[in-house]
Amino acid sequence: MELSDANLQTLTEYLKKTLDPDPAIRRPAEKFLESVEGSQNYPLLLLTLLEKSQENVIKVCASVTFKNYIKRNWRIVEDEPNKICESDRIAIKANIVPLMLSSPEQIQKQLSDAISIIGREDFPQKWPDLLTEMVNRFQSGDFHVINGVLRTAHSLFKRYRHEFKSNELWTEIKLVLDAFALPLTNLFKATIELCSTHANDASALKVLFSSLILIAKLFYSLNFQDLPEFFEDNMETWMTNFHSLLTLDNKLLQTDDEEEAGLLELLKSQICDNAALYAQKYDEEFQPYLPRFVTAIWNLLVTTGQEVKYDLLVSNAIQFLASVCERPHYKHLFEDQNTLTSICEKVIVPNMEFRAADEEAFEDNSEEYIRRDLEGSDIDTRRRAACDLVRGLCKFFEGPVTGIFSGYVNSMLQEYAKNPSVNWKHKDAAIYLVTSLASKAQTQKHGITQANELVNLTEFFVNHIQPDLKSATVNEFPVLKADGIKYIMIFRNQVPKEQLLVSIPLLINHLQAESIVVHTYAAHALERLFTMRGTNNATLITAAEMAPFVEVLLTNLFKALTLPGSSENEYIMKAIMRSFSLLQESIIPYIPSVITQLTQKLLAVSKNPSKPHFNHYMFESICLSIRITCKANPEAVGSFEEALFLVFTEILQNDVQEFIPYVFQVMSLLLEMHKNEIPSSYMALFPHLLQPVLWERTGNIPPLVRLLQAYLERGASTIASAAADKIPGLLGVFQKLIASKANDHQGFYLLNSIIEHMPPESVDQYRKQIFILLFQRLQNSKTTKFIKSFLVFINLYCVRYGALALQEIFDSIQPKMFGMVLEKIIIPEIQKVSGQVEKKICAVGITKILTECPPMMDTEYTKLWIPLLQALIGLFELPEDDTIPDEEHFIDIEDTPGYQTAFSQLAFAGKKEHDPVGQMVNNPRIHLAQSLHKLSTACPGRVLSMLSTNLNAEALQYLQGYLQAASVSLL
Repeated sequence: MELSDANLQTLTEYLKKTLDPDPAIRRPAEKFLESVEGSQNYPLLLLTLLEKSQENVIKVCASVTFKNYIKRNWRIVEDEPNKICESDRIAIKANIVPLMLSSPEQIQKQLSDAISIIGREDFPQKWPDLLTEMVNRFQSGDFHVINGVLRTAHSLFKRYRHEFKSNELWTEIKLVLDAFALPLTNLFKATIELCSTHANDASALKVLFSSLILIAKLFYSLNFQDLPEFFEDNMETWMTNFHSLLTLDNKLLQTDDEEEAGLLELLKSQICDNAALYAQKYDEEFQPYLPRFVTAIWNLLVTTGQEVKYDLLVSNAIQFLASVCERPHYKHLFEDQNTLTSICEKVIVPNMEFRAADEEAFEDNSEEYIRRDLEGSDIDTRRRAACDLVRGLCKFFEGPVTGIFSGYVNSMLQEYAKNPSVNWKHKDAAIYLVTSLASKAQTQKHGITQANELVNLTEFFVNHIQPDLKSATVNEFPVLKADGIKYIMIFRNQVPKEQLLVSIPLLINHLQAESIVVHTYAAHALERLFTMRGTNNATLITAAEMAPFVEVLLTNLFKALTLPGSSENEYIMKAIMRSFSLLQESIIPYIPSVITQLTQKLLAVSKNPSKPHFNHYMFESICLSIRITCKANPEAVGSFEEALFLVFTEILQNDVQEFIPYVFQVMSLLLEMHKNEIPSSYMALFPHLLQPVLWERTGNIPPLVRLLQAYLERGASTIASAAADKIPGLLGVFQKLIASKANDHQGFYLLNSIIEHMPPESVDQYRKQIFILLFQRLQNSKTTKFIKSFLVFINLYCVRYGALALQEIFDSIQPKMFGMVLEKIIIPEIQKVSGQVEKKICAVGITKILTECPPMMDTEYTKLWIPLLQALIGLFELPEDDTIPDEEHFIDIEDTPGYQTAFSQLAFAGKKEHDPVGQMVNNPRIHLAQSLHKLSTACPGRVLSMLSTNLNAEALQYLQGYLQAASVSLL
């Protein structure tokens, strides 16, 4: 694409269309942009638009499109084409910083993100002047520019907070500190001075405080990995100023908004974070400053109101206290009973209250409420911080703290009992207090794993939780119902099984509650209970115990999906999946109705898939329905195909990218259920599966390979007779996969199925070419993963076509090639093969080479006979060699750059492990002994003399054991 006015005009029109609410206009425009994004100059056209367009909406749209384009394409993935040409890359890096700094804030944010994505890949090696260019802008004195630089630096350096330690990381951080720490410190001091100069100028203060927030965030990132020498030397400057900012209160910076945190709150929150970082990690150096920070933060907590805008500040301030009270040498600050009482009374209890804002979220923004409360993304909430502080204090003062709170819990429950409809919030706080007191250690999978011995959880459950859940109306006191259900969920390991069984019908009943939070929690609690394990690793709750409730459980779960706000509720769908998994054949009578509801749901969500977890559990539930039904009645597979294929066809025709990998997995499962021929409906689809465009998407590769394997297992002869012209296409797919380090193993899965199942004559003409391709890849890039797959393949080939055929094909490519493969690959590398079936294939293949390949006995290959036998005994007896060269450690990872749909494996569509030599060989050691016996009968004396002169003693001893076990001897 040229940088021309005509192209700018075209791009403008298509960008406009991507904002159209009508999918018929929007989708084609998105497809057009997708089709041109590989063209040279495309990103430069976008940058020109966002700089020069007269329409603000186009500028913003171009900046978002550009950022997403960078996100998808900037990373260079090994073995894949470079998606952005080098001249575009150079031009982007040359222009983006000045463009970002001169853009309005809305666009500046998008470009700043794009710079940090590029920086993650290219900085510092491929973009060495980025830092200097940024630091030089500090001199400009223009805070719009300075804040642009700070924002970019923040998005570039914040990854230091969660990167693993490594030499590269240290080198990069050192480089950043050398260039950035001093200018940042000078900017910090200058900005603080400007704040006092402009103390009465509200608009100037807003800009300056935005800078201070970013500077404080950068301080956190640069100090996170270790305490840099520069910051240690300048601690006085930073900490004194941080302390004075914590105690600052400027009326001009106060906001009337009760919801949104103002600049002052955001800055103080970040300073609390910075102080907590130093108190936790660098306590020795921070010791002189700690007492004044504790005092300042304590005063902050006692004087800050309950408004939502202070939530982040209060939670960070409490987290600071929590991190301090856990450290043994700060213990003395909290020992006094009055201090403890004061913390409990003034900080913990007030911040555990259920406020009007929480009630509003519970009713009107339930999704966010659930995410915070259930999934632990409540990191910034007051309740969570107060709960962490309780846990922190309990580390050294469990007795006194439990004592203080027991009093509070009792008085709160008494208040509730006086007038439940008015005082229900007291009971809510009491339950929350008990929960935070009792839980010492918690995991998502098991709930609470360690509890406070001083709290009687079962007694509290029976007296205070069950009565709420047993009340006749499921819609009364929804918050308390949700608390009760959550209590069961959290303490499921502490409450006795009989109480859990009593709870199950109550939970099933609450699936009908109108409150989204209540029916979601009920579904989640059931799902968690169904995954609990009892003795012998069986589920704690059995299908037999659930028998009386099957119908009402399934009815209520599917009904819950029709409740307002829950049509794509992932917790309900996960509970459906888990119920199927637990109940197994008890669900068969309900399958016709269940599969109808699931297909209707699938059709509805395929129009606009937006909830990845929901979609995943829905496909898992479909797979379970198929598995459970067809296990009892294999003929039922036809009725599932009837129900699903219409929807599947629509998904494939409309190219619903998120669902295609799932559809292929379900189709594989269905096809594998067929015992004989492939139905014609599948054969009609076969040519379409070989289209290159499907294989471009990484997420499609594993399920497509499995589907093709199912075709080969079930209908190789049909393919050979009715679709022989498609065999080159099939091998073309293999060739594409084998060229990629990330997907070569998938190429071998396909090749192994072709070799195992296709009639030999149908692949004869291609065999030599297959081996040549494999050797080319071996020469160009030999990785451990490739070698392991290659070894399994050649041994499978040997098992299928015979050892002589293997030797002949190698030597037809190049004379003596067979000996080179034995000497350079099989003998030294066989120890690397992993997996029972893989090892067995290799053992049977090598046994055939040793005993059924005449050239091994009477040519120059004979010298390799003993080393090969020795390697085979090693494969049986030595531990697997799992060493991987350093540079290969990350090759196996299916790395999907940017926004492509990654592949999500369906657990319940799992493929049974297939053993191609299962029928033929049961025990490969005994098979070796019997084959050697047969060989020694054919040429008496030869085998024994070779063994006695060359095989090492230990290997010989093992071999004698095999011969004894097989009751044979060598002649």
